[in-house]
Amino acid sequence: MQTKAVRLYGKNDLRLEEFELPAITEHEILAKVVSDSICMSSHKAAIQGADHKRVPNDVATNPTILGHEFCGELIDVGAKWKHAFKTGDRFVIQPALNYKGALDAPGYSYRYIGGNATYIVIPNEVMEMGCLLPYKGDGFFYGSLAEPMSCIVGGFHASYHTTAGSYVHNMGIVEGGNMALLAGAGPMGVGAIDYALHCDRKPKMLVVTDIDAARLKRVAEILTVEEAARCGVNLIYSNKSDPAELLALTNGEGYDDVFVYAPVAAVLELADKILGRDGCLNFFAGPTNPAFTAPFNFYNVHYASTHIVGTSGGNTDDMVESLRMMEQGLINPSAMITHIGGLDCVIDTTMNLNKIPGGKKLIYTHIDMPLTAIEDFEKIDSPLFKKLADIIKTNNGLWNVEAEKTLLSQAGGI
Repeated sequence: MQTKAVRLYGKNDLRLEEFELPAITEHEILAKVVSDSICMSSHKAAIQGADHKRVPNDVATNPTILGHEFCGELIDVGAKWKHAFKTGDRFVIQPALNYKGALDAPGYSYRYIGGNATYIVIPNEVMEMGCLLPYKGDGFFYGSLAEPMSCIVGGFHASYHTTAGSYVHNMGIVEGGNMALLAGAGPMGVGAIDYALHCDRKPKMLVVTDIDAARLKRVAEILTVEEAARCGVNLIYSNKSDPAELLALTNGEGYDDVFVYAPVAAVLELADKILGRDGCLNFFAGPTNPAFTAPFNFYNVHYASTHIVGTSGGNTDDMVESLRMMEQGLINPSAMITHIGGLDCVIDTTMNLNKIPGGKKLIYTHIDMPLTAIEDFEKIDSPLFKKLADIIKTNNGLWNVEAEKTLLSQAGGI
């Protein structure tokens, strides 16, 4: 079958190409990709090429398909997997396969599977590792957001606290504790707020800070303090960066869990200063500089049991939890999406992702469409964009299932 895909050949070398996929074996599955959300990790892979830990050394002669946050439909299932999957099933993939301990992952390491493609071949190891997951939701875009949401879920589960008098760690955030999300009004921060309010293990107080007042205001309109109160959480939005003011919100107790959503030394220093006793600092944001450092108070490490953890991605259980919560309507990560585009805009979007404002950039791989901010739809002289703008207005300005169906049925093909 012919496919169109954005392939990585090396540093700063992405190409949109059409080529023939090999016929599937009895161990493989042919699939159609419908949507893919572009991740900053893909930007890093495009910049670093073969120097990236997940990109093979021979990528110049055996290019890989980029993109790992994708959702689609199964087209043809090899004999080995017919007992578990069938044609027409919707799916998502957990890219962190950990197959035989290797770092190889769809969207980085494989020639015939990745999110920025029209059709792909899913290799045997994806199924062997339980990483081909059924998706029963209505919108393909929710499936594309399952991977980033799983990263958020994984961060919450990876935070830990000590047990007085023993060497046993209690995993997860402190239930009924004080939590802070610093630089938390970006796309991943929005997902984290949604999860914190609606998961089984909630804080009693959640403080979200960001220096961008407009972005903070928009998040507060989507995830309101009233909704948080309904969930039993005291949600406070703040653009303060003074540790004394943030500590005052806890009556001087400090925060049990502090998540840092920007790789900025000053934000890490602030996080360190507001930790309470046995507080856990979760450095969620991945830096691009391998020499990135920031000061940390080791006096408090020794005497106040403060500690730090970092997470890079979630596991399959985290993705299953994300899918379950989306399918049940408990979380709505559509607030993470700010731009929509087609396969033709993937290269420019990926290469310049760190310079494009807003949140998640959602790609529909079978359409031809420049990357467009959702808030700009109504400014475009096009019946389709006018219709999309009207649909979005009725949904608090958020991308939604009706908008997706309208776009897929009326947009021009790639």
